[in-house]
Amino acid sequence: MTGSAPTAPFTADDYRARMERAARAAADAGLAGLLVAPGPDLVWLTGYAPTAATERLTLLVLAAGRDPVLVVPTLEAPDAEKAVGAPALTLRDWTDGKDPYAATAALLDGSGRFGVSDNAWAMHLLALQRALPGTSYAALTEALPMLRAVKDAAELELLAAAGAAADAAFEEIREVRFGGRRESDVAADLAGLLRRFGHSQVDFTIVASGPNGANPHHEVGDRVIGDGDMIVLDFGGLKDGYGSDTSRTVHVGAPTDEERRVHDLVREAQEAGFGAVRPGVACQEVDRAARAVIAGAGYGEYFIHRTGHGIGVTTHEPPYMIEGEEQLLVPGMCFSVEPGVYLPGRFGVRIEDIVTVTEDGGRRLNDTTREMVIVE
Repeated sequence: MTGSAPTAPFTADDYRARMERAARAAADAGLAGLLVAPGPDLVWLTGYAPTAATERLTLLVLAAGRDPVLVVPTLEAPDAEKAVGAPALTLRDWTDGKDPYAATAALLDGSGRFGVSDNAWAMHLLALQRALPGTSYAALTEALPMLRAVKDAAELELLAAAGAAADAAFEEIREVRFGGRRESDVAADLAGLLRRFGHSQVDFTIVASGPNGANPHHEVGDRVIGDGDMIVLDFGGLKDGYGSDTSRTVHVGAPTDEERRVHDLVREAQEAGFGAVRPGVACQEVDRAARAVIAGAGYGEYFIHRTGHGIGVTTHEPPYMIEGEEQLLVPGMCFSVEPGVYLPGRFGVRIEDIVTVTEDGGRRLNDTTREMVIVE
């Protein structure tokens, strides 16, 4: 779920503003600065996504009142210079055989506490600690969990477009034949549709049929889908650098009364979760609203995951709709609302939309039917 560079519509000034905002947020949190390794945070802050994982140190150094510096291997500097956000950066390259940690240490407060992106390599962080033993570090998600959470208008447009592409994929997949085919065949169809509708990266295509639907993160396999199967479809990825993630539950042939009842229950819970979305409400209230519906019907023990997660340049990021999360919703936040019921050995149901917080409520970024869809 690492990010890929957005293709549009951001400018160097956009990235400069993001870096300045991140540096100020770090200072407000009592940090000396931020150290950002390749991954979604670096993409969001600079537009730079190295083409491949490398053991060579690449690190963005941000501190309030100082120009941002990107430490980069010399052989990768030409690619870094092409990044949209490069004009807002100072590039400091290092060659093989030189000590990149000494060069980086010269940019840092030797007694400071720094936020570090979650996917930084341990070997790089440990080497910096050896170079600057007086420093300390905190994971960026812990120190600044809401750094990327509030999207601007351009980001919201990209997320809406990604959601519409996922919806288009669902509208087509519901017309294919399910019965008699393997889960992996349908998953391949879904991945192909996501790419056809503009996704450059497919992160997951869950096709969980029959008893496999009781596993929320089922890995598709060779199980042959049969008549009477309930099937959880959960799929998404990145389009133009921003994420999609939607779930719908379909049924091969006529459902039983219980299957229809459980599906209707999850649909009601999903509507309740969406209805709780508005500025100033704590994230946990979205979870509580959806969970109360399912628990009230006697299925509470079968709703076994949080109600939602944030989405942006990755398909899973803060904020999280879960009990105990008191972060208040703010216009521009985007996250999933995805309650489910999972009956071991029998079937599962999940319905998921991406939702953005508006000035007076919420707006869905997925618009396909939430009613049970009958497939062949």
